[in-house]
Amino acid sequence: MTEHVVPNGDVSWWWRSLGGTPAARAPLPGDLDADVAIVGAGYTGLWTAYYLKREQPDLRVVVLEQRFAGFGASGRNGGWLTNTVTGGRERYAETHGREAAIAQQRALNATVDEVIAVAAREGIDADIVKGGEFGVARTPAQLARLRASAADEQSWPHTDVEVWDAGAAASRIRIAGALGAVWHPHCARIHPAKLVRGLAGAVERLGVTIYEQTHVREISARRAVTDRGTVRATHVLRATEGFTADLRGDHRTWLPMNSSMIVTDPLPAQFWGAVGWDGRDTLGDFAHVYMYAQRTADDRIAFGGRGVPYRYGSRVDTDGATQERTIRSLTRLLHDFFPDAASLPIAHAWAGVLGVPRDWAATVVHDRATGLGWAGGYVGTGVTATNLAGRTLADLVLGRDTELTRLPWVGHRARRWEIEPLRWTAVNAIYTAYRMADRFEASGSSGRTAWPAHVADVVAGRH
Repeated sequence: MTEHVVPNGDVSWWWRSLGGTPAARAPLPGDLDADVAIVGAGYTGLWTAYYLKREQPDLRVVVLEQRFAGFGASGRNGGWLTNTVTGGRERYAETHGREAAIAQQRALNATVDEVIAVAAREGIDADIVKGGEFGVARTPAQLARLRASAADEQSWPHTDVEVWDAGAAASRIRIAGALGAVWHPHCARIHPAKLVRGLAGAVERLGVTIYEQTHVREISARRAVTDRGTVRATHVLRATEGFTADLRGDHRTWLPMNSSMIVTDPLPAQFWGAVGWDGRDTLGDFAHVYMYAQRTADDRIAFGGRGVPYRYGSRVDTDGATQERTIRSLTRLLHDFFPDAASLPIAHAWAGVLGVPRDWAATVVHDRATGLGWAGGYVGTGVTATNLAGRTLADLVLGRDTELTRLPWVGHRARRWEIEPLRWTAVNAIYTAYRMADRFEASGSSGRTAWPAHVADVVAGRH
């Protein structure tokens, strides 16, 4: 027998399922004047353009993209349209008060429904099913964290978290070794590339020009300098997320964190009859190096997690290829969760890069004096947050004082990451410790979090 070779890269299976990466749009033809120049044609940039043009149709809005719309995380992610507050509500409660933290949560809940509504209005079929988010514990220590997390969630309004024992959890999704689960309704499964492709089309119909194959080298007040010419604009908005480190002057602003995914061939009806998963919930766990998954529209399992978390010098990938050892580890974990899936081959593997601020908290910023603005640092929770950020940036650019512009993430700034080799050493030490903690917890019966995880939390700045 020959070993099955897993197709790897090609940006993502999401794009492959649409027939491959799209034909490139035209590049910037030379120097240009605009009202708003947006750097990056992922979810953040496209949502910002969408709401700006809907609110003020006469604005001259251009989007500049190095490769093609949806090349980055927007076309590679796990497809979770969920209500997570990046960095946690407690951070905002400390800085802005409890009511402000509640407002952030309420806004994200509403954003899940806003994305669904826009997709329907614009005729974007992104395989959306609002089935909620299901988080499972498979060790005693994970179960203790699950219960603590659920208690904290239930102490806040608008979280709507339910706690299920092993039997109730298995009745929804049968996962090997599950000891319990939590579930909440504010999450939908999506096909990421279908959403970003449809959104790009909607933006163009509104009159926005997307210039692809255009490398922005530097952003400054009223200017975006590219390899094709300079765009002069009243407002220049950075929407580059994990690729921010490539911009001059922003090398240490956000750390590009890598995450990898695999997807199975379609699984047969008898598999789903045994496993369930009829609600198409998104699936995660309470490991320190956590996984994330969804049941796709064509009955595959798309399954993700951390591989090599960070490349020295904040280097980012070009085509989404991941490491062979990452494919093997994700495949083992998938089969550990769902042993009956072991007979079917893995259809594709890929990786993406997400943006991580030093304090792990997302932000939206706009400086009216310079016209410079940005949004991002979602740490993997951006499918929903990008829409909220886009609406918020639009209000800020238009000079409006709204509920969105008063949210506590507006104006937040984090300190820069350390220089190399401290950055590489710290990030790899963090994930080495988290993996060690997961191994300790899987081999023991203690309901306490293993000590390496506490060390990693301190180094990461999460405590």
